[in-house]
Formats: sequence, structure tokens, C-alpha cells
Amino acid sequence: MNQPYVIGVDTQVSALLEADHLLQTLAAELALPEGSFGCTHLVRGDRPRVALSFTVPSGAALEAVRERLAAKGYEVTPEAPDAVGRAVLYPGVAELTGTVTVAELLSGSAIDRVAVLGSAEPPAPELALVTRDHVRPQWCDGELVLTAMSARGGTLVPFEVPDPTPCCADH
Repeated sequence: MNQPYVIGVDTQVSALLEADHLLQTLAAELALPEGSFGCTHLVRGDRPRVALSFTVPSGAALEAVRERLAAKGYEVTPEAPDAVGRAVLYPGVAELTGTVTVAELLSGSAIDRVAVLGSAEPPAPELALVTRDHVRPQWCDGELVLTAMSARGGTLVPFEVPDPTPCCADH
């Protein structure tokens, strides 16, 4: 996007999965235009929580989103909470299901790059990525980067798992 139109949304949510669900629900209710992004942001401090941001392709769309969110009672800010948002909604995300190659992921979505843990080199374009239907890249220096790790059979999987075990779940 050449000139992003961004809005931040404060929430009372403290868990990423709950924030993902809220973001997807709001995006559906807002009927965001094609090319929009929705991200989660960890907010630390006196009141730790997960904030949201939406980036839309025009000022008119931004104003409509701002008005609808304010009408729902959300605290809205004119910018994202930080520059390292975790993308939940982005162009091409709906097609990132099952297994795709790195080349398909990069050409069919807004993701700019794949970084593999423990490797300084980018993965080969033909390498398979098992998405687990949960692909959450993060903004890093203006690029949308998916962190992946090696998996069985010479494949990759996104580093973030779709259903993490809560800390101390078995204690």
C-alpha cells in the first residue's frame, strides 16, 4: 500500500485467540473492502491486552470504519499501537489452507517473505508449507514476514500453532 489508512482499536481482550476471533467478527460486520489488513498488537503496561488495527485502502473506507467502531463503543485511535502487528486478515489469507509451496504463498498473498527459524537463507520456492489453516505473519521493517520452522518430511509449518496449550495447563 502506498499510503495506508490505519485505525487502532483498544479492546479488553487479553488472549491472542480471542483477539483473532474478535478481529474476524468485526471485519465481517464492517464489510472491509478488498485489500484491507487486520492485525493484533500486544499492549503491555498497566493494563496488558491485545489491541487491534485495521488498514484500509482509502480515506473514505477509514472514516466509515472509524464511525462504525465508535458507534459500537470501541476506543479508536488514528494509528496502530505499534509497527509490528501480527496479521490475521490480509489479502490472500483465505487461500492459505492445506499445503502450499513457498512460491504459492508469496505470489498468492500479501506475505512478502518467509523466514525459517535457524536458517539465514530463504526457503526454496518449491518447498511445501503445511499451513494448518493458521498463517499469522508479522510486520517487520515494513515487510509482512511469516516465520516458519522445519517439520516432518522436509516441509515447513508456520511457527505459530493454531491451538496453543496454555501455560501450566496440566498443573
